[in-house]
Amino acid sequence: MHRFAPMLALLVVGASACERKASPPPDSAALPGAPQAATPPQPRPPDADEGAIVIGSIGSLTGSSASFGGPVRDGIQFAVEEINAAGGVKGRHVVLRAYDSQGRLEESVSAAKRLITKDQVSLILGDVSSSNSMAVADLAQAAHVPMVTPSSTHPDVTRKGDYIFRTCFIDSFQGQVMARFAREHLKLERIAILQDGKNAYSLGLGEAFSQAFSQLGGKIAAVESYAQGDTDFRAPLLAVKKVKPQALYIPGFYGEVGLIARQAREVGLTQPLLGGDGWDSERLLELAGNAMEGSYYSSHSAVDNPSPELQRFAAAYQKRYGRAPDVSAVLGYDAARVALAALEQAEGLSGPAIRDALARTKDFPSVSGNITLDAARNAIKPAVILKIQGGRRQFTAVVTP
Repeated sequence: MHRFAPMLALLVVGASACERKASPPPDSAALPGAPQAATPPQPRPPDADEGAIVIGSIGSLTGSSASFGGPVRDGIQFAVEEINAAGGVKGRHVVLRAYDSQGRLEESVSAAKRLITKDQVSLILGDVSSSNSMAVADLAQAAHVPMVTPSSTHPDVTRKGDYIFRTCFIDSFQGQVMARFAREHLKLERIAILQDGKNAYSLGLGEAFSQAFSQLGGKIAAVESYAQGDTDFRAPLLAVKKVKPQALYIPGFYGEVGLIARQAREVGLTQPLLGGDGWDSERLLELAGNAMEGSYYSSHSAVDNPSPELQRFAAAYQKRYGRAPDVSAVLGYDAARVALAALEQAEGLSGPAIRDALARTKDFPSVSGNITLDAARNAIKPAVILKIQGGRRQFTAVVTP
């Protein structure tokens, strides 16, 4: 995917209320692109693991970003259970070794070393965050172990080497999506940015938005910063208020964004807030209360998207886990399905063979939209825009490359 593609097709559809609940179960038609189980799959017993293909995952199962890492792991596990119920990969059972990074760089590195040296995995799925994924990618590339990150959007992740892939879109696309939506659909001309000054994800997304919005004729009125863990954002918010923007773009994570939204309203900023997929957590609205009303963000998927593939997955996931899948679960599931399909199609299970099979991924029918991995090992796939209204997320638009 080019850093700033010249054209995007923007389809705006009628919004409907979203409560993160699955639609009524559809028929049992299998999802395309990979073997599927007719009924919810169940894990095989430990004694079935002999001779298995072992894959690994790394993500924040505990800590401040656990609401991302936990669902990603669940989506991966669900895909593994489905493939095993359908006969496995190359007739062999697949075992998932899932390790908790706690959202910390050192824990991600430790988990990657264990997966590579002790578990001797064929492939790694993870990490969840861009900063951690870049460290894991260095180890995976050196060991010639293919790595697929479900959700790390910073462009530098896949630049680590030819064994590193991603199945989510990159920040340059996501930033352009929201810039185009703000400029062409919302008709905004002046926007301020408030970003985490030390986080690769936030900085990358802020830069992509700024460049795209400016290229579309808009003006960036101010760029202010905060740091992860801050609880008082009044100083940068007051600086933003002085320049009188029409909206505030906050490319951060839900933990800080929820507090920022509350304090923005407290200091008199009434403009809509805009953001990216780091907002996509149920915790955001708990932290923000009604301060997010009328705000928009870009993401990978929306549970009320009427896509048949998404609704089939949502019903099966609801039956398996007793809850609707959030976007992180969708990303984990899609990444695992792409990886498992590559394992099945690879000419053997060596690192180079799996890498080459992943590189051949074209128009793969995933839940979040068809995925093609380009020459830079980045996913070409759609994005969605969601609006927060009435205390709920509403599917608003599909944006295709």
